[in-house]
Amino acid sequence: MSLKEQFGKDVLLTGWGHSRFGKLTEETLESLIVQVATEAIGNAGIDPGQIDEIYVGQFNSGMMPLAFPSSLALQVSPALANVPSTRVENACASGSAAFQQGTKSLLAGTAKTVLVIGAEKMTHAGADVVGAALLGADYDMAGKPSTTGFTGLFAEVAKHYEKRYGPVSDVLGSIAAKNHRNGVDNPYAQLRKDLGEEFCRTVSDKNPMVADPLRRTDCSPVSDGAAAVVLSVSPTGGTTAPVRLAGFGQANDFFPAERRDPTAFAATRASWQRAMAMAGVGLADLDFAEVHDCFTIAELLMYEAIGLAEPGQGATAVKEGWVFKDGKLPINVSGGLKAKGHPVGATGVSQHVIAAMQLTGTAGDMQLRAPRRAAVQNMGGVGIANYVSVLEAV
Repeated sequence: MSLKEQFGKDVLLTGWGHSRFGKLTEETLESLIVQVATEAIGNAGIDPGQIDEIYVGQFNSGMMPLAFPSSLALQVSPALANVPSTRVENACASGSAAFQQGTKSLLAGTAKTVLVIGAEKMTHAGADVVGAALLGADYDMAGKPSTTGFTGLFAEVAKHYEKRYGPVSDVLGSIAAKNHRNGVDNPYAQLRKDLGEEFCRTVSDKNPMVADPLRRTDCSPVSDGAAAVVLSVSPTGGTTAPVRLAGFGQANDFFPAERRDPTAFAATRASWQRAMAMAGVGLADLDFAEVHDCFTIAELLMYEAIGLAEPGQGATAVKEGWVFKDGKLPINVSGGLKAKGHPVGATGVSQHVIAAMQLTGTAGDMQLRAPRRAAVQNMGGVGIANYVSVLEAV
């Protein structure tokens, strides 16, 4: 049973916009939001006055003094005056949380056209400010001093994995190299350089250990950026064909680390299964996926959580080439968070935009050969807040 069969209506991605990701000193949160919202509305072929509701995904958590950005999108046009707009926050999954809220407005019948925006400004803040903000998404470390920040939390995940299944350093280096190589073809990506496996696997002055066993190349960068998508219940006559949302899922895990298996990412698996069940498809029906690789160990665990590999066997997906561009399930063709960048509130929306571009044949140098169906997986915290969408070409 698909989403349309379950709810009796379509949810279509009819327009989208995407900024460059990186250290965007010349941009503000407002300018980024206005840029991508304007682009998405224009791409959808609608007037701003046709927007019924707006959702803005942003984490912030003290990285910016302005903690009330919901009305910034109204700067696009006077026609947006009095349109309901809500900021949505769920850590690094804020963008996908906003996407699902917009979806639910359409399904509830309270809106026919929704603008979803994800945006974040991070690079202006000091490393200590960013680190403390991100640690606010962890039950055990929020408000506590840390020299390794969120990298340290995922390093602990990697250590648990190694104790249970064996060394991961080389395969994490291979994942990093894959995503850096893919990022070269993404004009929006922050890091567009093919670093090669040897560099990514080796600790050096240019690739130091941040938190053992995670090197700098195992970590996504601090980024600025934004993305936006228009959701509609029917085609809007935009510049490209629409993309259909076939299914979606969300699952949250327990917050205290002691209540979670650190290598299972159980809620990730649950959200994936819910989205796939709603769409009525299986893993073999997907042509590619964009997943949340905030750290390379996270991508490795995604291979297992989504059922591509058995627990402890995620390395096989890399060694056998399954996740490469020419593999049976290309993963993070965009470069992922690792190379594209990770402006946290923007990430989930960006993943949907990149997937929509692939499914409409408008992904430029990133383009895969005629993909028809994709999955997007976005996560907040260490496997805590999890969102999955299944998208398909119309």
